[in-house]
Amino acid sequence: MSSHAPVRRYVSLAPFGLAVAAAALLGVLGVAGTTAEYQGLDQPSWAPPSWLFGPVWTILYVMIAVAGWLVWRRDGWSPALTVYAIQLVLNAIWTPIFFGFGQYGLALVDIVLMWLLIGATVWLFRPVSRLAAGLLLPYWAWVTFATALNAYIWHAN
Repeated sequence: MSSHAPVRRYVSLAPFGLAVAAAALLGVLGVAGTTAEYQGLDQPSWAPPSWLFGPVWTILYVMIAVAGWLVWRRDGWSPALTVYAIQLVLNAIWTPIFFGFGQYGLALVDIVLMWLLIGATVWLFRPVSRLAAGLLLPYWAWVTFATALNAYIWHAN
């Protein structure tokens, strides 16, 4: 085994990091200048403050990237990673739909589909890598919470 093998193994994480970073960047651009809009919405008492979203999503995006990479390392590109990629696209477009266009109902459709595909991804990842599936569970939980918040905001606004 060459001394470069461990480096190459971790370099292969880069495409997953870049894909997740692209989704995150779209989200950041989608919420730029929308703090006042978010705070102006009729929200439930359990809605988190806007400053909390950045740190939570940063941690979740790292976990999402590592999960995809772990599965890719074991199986290469597979149907499980196709589902993973589709849910990541839904993740990326949710923020512009919700904040950029103010389409709370359409955002709710997007996030429900995302939630279903995250569940499918967990299910498909589990036989390949229990760790990868487990890394997605906090993401699925947060999206469950975000779905309830989206539904409340859509109904109340």
